[in-house]
Amino acid sequence: MIPITPPQPARLSVLPPLSLYIHIPWCIRKCPYCDFNSHTAKIRPDETAYIDALLTDLESELPHIWGRPVETVFIGGGTPSVFSAAAIDRLLNGIRARLPLQPGAEITLEANPGTFEREKFAGFRQAGVTRLSIGVQSFHNPSLHTLGRIHNQAEALRAIEEAVKLFERVNIDLMYALPNQTVQAAVRDVETAVQSGVSHISAYHLTMEPNTPFGHTPPAGLPHDEAAQDIEDAVHETLRLAGFEHYETSAFARNGHYCRHNLNYWQFGDYIGIGAGAHGKISKHSSIERTVRRRHPNDYLAAVAADAASAAERRSVSAADLPFEFMMNALRLSNGVPADWLRQRTGIPPAAIAAEIKQAVSLGLLDPDPARFAPTEQGRRFLNNLLQCFL
Repeated sequence: MIPITPPQPARLSVLPPLSLYIHIPWCIRKCPYCDFNSHTAKIRPDETAYIDALLTDLESELPHIWGRPVETVFIGGGTPSVFSAAAIDRLLNGIRARLPLQPGAEITLEANPGTFEREKFAGFRQAGVTRLSIGVQSFHNPSLHTLGRIHNQAEALRAIEEAVKLFERVNIDLMYALPNQTVQAAVRDVETAVQSGVSHISAYHLTMEPNTPFGHTPPAGLPHDEAAQDIEDAVHETLRLAGFEHYETSAFARNGHYCRHNLNYWQFGDYIGIGAGAHGKISKHSSIERTVRRRHPNDYLAAVAADAASAAERRSVSAADLPFEFMMNALRLSNGVPADWLRQRTGIPPAAIAAEIKQAVSLGLLDPDPARFAPTEQGRRFLNNLLQCFL
């Protein structure tokens, strides 16, 4: 028997693009389906203290990425728009003072219609935010109530109307396969989103995540599997006919208005992650490292105050895990990535996983083109099955 040679540690001649993710963990109300690191703001968070901590945290990360320019910034949550425009302005100015931001860097901020104020959106734009992502989820008031959202249809439409005046790029999040939702109702939601004038729509199937109220007690009226698939097919087809390209599992864009920050994730780029519970990925020429910050805001703030470096846990990704981690991201993209990016971004040549590639192709899940890793239509529909080939 010929022994199998395990993949060797990464040797990267060129480091991938670098992004910055910032987590602001507070919401006005915690939604029952949400498993993100978010916390109800029973009292207004101390913006000054948290931004001080973020900037101190960023400074502690600089030795790991020294001199590398940042292509994109994403401020997520939680609901970052619960912070004032002045706080976001101070945050972005602090980042610019510490990191070389590329000219034309994409800077995204997540917002909810329930925290909408016309002056606040204008303030975010003036602070340097270039892209707004609005958590709408539905335009159907009974569905919004079931989902625990704090806005209604009219508030959502007003927020979007103001956002598209101020920002060249606006995304809205939509959910489908909602309790008691019909195909027709889901299509109406999509049509309303399309007519609003946004250039990007993220459309997600509602899932019952563990450790959430919905995961513990699912709401009544959830569509069965076949009905949910009919809804998904109708949502995707409505977006296609409206001119939105389905470029990633849950992402649809008009006129190439892709989310550059998320593309960097899916293309296995690097990203600094700062803030409570934030994750990061940092490549070095001889290793790839994952980072995660303390999850609870109070623990995070205390750790940064005591010793910023202690707020982050760091671990090297083993060479054996790198092909799966790479594919788990790259195969979310409808057009995939060049096959040689596996070598460029992990140090592992495609030949090292030839058996896994052959299996995925034989199952009809991976495009047989040796120059590209891309899912087939079947592979996009059954993405988990495709990824199992590389696990």
